[in-house]
Parts: sequence; structure tokens; C-alpha cells
Amino acid sequence: ASSKVTNFPEFVVVGMVDGVQMVLYDSNVQKVVPEQVWMNKADAEYWEREREKFLHSQHDFKADVDIL
Repeated sequence: ASSKVTNFPEFVVVGMVDGVQMVLYDSNVQKVVPEQVWMNKADAEYWEREREKFLHSQHDFKADVDIL
């Protein structure tokens, strides 16, 4: 997460498995992007559920930072 960094999203999630990037979530576009071709087999409902999870994490993290 970042705060007031020019040209950088406020919140980013990078999913990695064995050192390989699998997914990317960017708060600027608010969508989960599969980074591996084979992941395109997942249906739209799966990606929407993942987006909702990351959006929730983004809001939780922002609230935690405000508390701190």
C-alpha cells in the first residue's frame, strides 16, 4: 500500500507461487488480472469474487493505517 505516491496505486496485491507472479490487483483499476495464460480458464464469477476480496482487503488495510 502507498500514500500520496505520484503515479502509483494506493493499494496493490501481487499473488506469487514459487516465485512466479500469478495475479495482480491494482486499486486504480479495481480488477484482478491473471498473469499466467492458464489462469484465463477461470470463469468471470471467480474473478469477481477475487476482486471483491481484494477490494475488502484494501478498505481494511486503509482503516488499519488510519487507526495507527
